[in-house]
Amino acid sequence: MTFPVTEHTLKTARHTTGYLACGRKDAPLLIFVHGWPELSLSWRHQLPAFAALGFRCIAPDMRGYGRSDTYTRHEDFAQEEIVADMLELLASLGRDKAVWIGHDWGSPVVWNLAAHHPDKTVGVASLCVPYLAEGFTLDAMVPLIDRTLYPADKFPAGQWDYQFFYEENFDKACKGFEANIGNVVKALFRKGDPSRVGKPAPTSMVRAAGGWFGGGACPDVPRDADVLTEQDMAAYTAALTRNGFFGPDSWYMNHKANGAYAKKAKNGGKLSMPVLFLHGAYDTTCETMQSKLADPMRRDCADLTEVVVQSGHWMAQEKPVEVNAALAKWLAAKLPDYWRS
Repeated sequence: MTFPVTEHTLKTARHTTGYLACGRKDAPLLIFVHGWPELSLSWRHQLPAFAALGFRCIAPDMRGYGRSDTYTRHEDFAQEEIVADMLELLASLGRDKAVWIGHDWGSPVVWNLAAHHPDKTVGVASLCVPYLAEGFTLDAMVPLIDRTLYPADKFPAGQWDYQFFYEENFDKACKGFEANIGNVVKALFRKGDPSRVGKPAPTSMVRAAGGWFGGGACPDVPRDADVLTEQDMAAYTAALTRNGFFGPDSWYMNHKANGAYAKKAKNGGKLSMPVLFLHGAYDTTCETMQSKLADPMRRDCADLTEVVVQSGHWMAQEKPVEVNAALAKWLAAKLPDYWRS
């Protein structure tokens, strides 16, 4: 059976969340959480597939994006606030728990839900960004940089250099993206390139270049049809044009607050529920194949499944069949009773 994807809105006293839904309303719940600078639309290949397999699938626009509220202060985009949004969404659905699936900045959100609210978490899955019990912060990530690829004297921040650029030149970063949003969408949403593996990522050179695009507007590049249709591109461009980049970029401005929040996790940050992590073989920023970035996750997750997807960073869109197969296999193997419930 094919289920339609429908649009919904949750309004509470503190926040408005727009979200997509697909599947039988009483089916076991999967909540898909997108990252920077995406939309609920990013899960377009997953929602109908898992609805057809017997799940209720929900994909929210995160705060700062799409039909959800955005704000004018950096601190309003701290992880603790975003997790509260997701708990409100869960309650509005009449459920007390879910399987949480995240990508990019959506991954720290689902990791935080698992760490701070294990009672709300049946299982947790992440695409590209592994679990860091210290928080997805620069203090936690810099020590895990692959120093054979990023010598400390030349690349002190490694591939995370761009995150320091946000902290040091936030307004310039926003203006660089907003100068030509359509071009930014085409430039970002591209499939993985195996030839770039083992070479420094472009994100490691942002400060030296004076900005993401050398300090100016994003140049025009052809749309990558393997990741982005014309319709997808138009939707991303319209949403980011309407909301701007202040909200999305502000997610990078809360490292200290997010680190403090991580220290309040249950069980010392150890996760006991089933966990799935999907490595992007050609993801040069969230690089987990050679660096130590995934090592803390292996230490802190008692029931961890790892799968390598031959893709770049946007794996849910680039390799949807492989991503869906990995998720389905994990759900069947680790949460069979939840699937049947």
